[in-house]
Amino acid sequence: MQIIEYIDRDIAAIGVADALASGLKNALLIQDKVSLAVPGGTTPGPIFDVLCAADLDWDRVTIMLTDERWVPEDHERSNTALVKSRLMQGPAAKAQFLPFYRAGETAHEAAPVLSETVRAQMPLSMVVLGMGNDMHTASLFPGAKGLSQALHPDAPALCPIEASSQPDVRITLSAAALKGAMDKHLIIFGQDKRAALEDAMGRPPEEAPIAAVIQGGTIHWAA
Repeated sequence: MQIIEYIDRDIAAIGVADALASGLKNALLIQDKVSLAVPGGTTPGPIFDVLCAADLDWDRVTIMLTDERWVPEDHERSNTALVKSRLMQGPAAKAQFLPFYRAGETAHEAAPVLSETVRAQMPLSMVVLGMGNDMHTASLFPGAKGLSQALHPDAPALCPIEASSQPDVRITLSAAALKGAMDKHLIIFGQDKRAALEDAMGRPPEEAPIAAVIQGGTIHWAA
């Protein structure tokens, strides 16, 4: 793993956005279409604000989430809403978006069809990840119902997850889909998360799911 350190989080947002834009441009040189999987949460917002202005062929980019809460787009906890309001703006509005949530279906009912749709995009060109202090990434939460399936090497591209610590059922890219991405970036802020990442590298994936997917990736860190 390569670790890039930034002097503060504002500089990190700019530096990470530049790194992602460069990676996407390189991918577009060798692929007609590229795929970009991004996280929700609070960390990526400032990065999206910069990345959306990048000068690249956004109409050849398909954006999806690494994971989504099984709630409608207009719900306050929807990751889709964040992506559309912060990333798919300006030049990046030309990108295609692959939604996961389907009204009238449960995550378990929708997962098989959605998995085939995502599989058509694999290997994913670029994956951007976050990580919690519990060493989860995407919605691969330690101890969650569905984690064993999502960590299996032959798992479908998308798996439903139910974590007791979370209020909503979620759907997440499997460890295999994340690990197999051509370009991986993990963004973490704070000493506690850096310590958690170092701890994760010595633990089994069931205890530290980030350890199952980040090999060969780039770590972006700021205090």
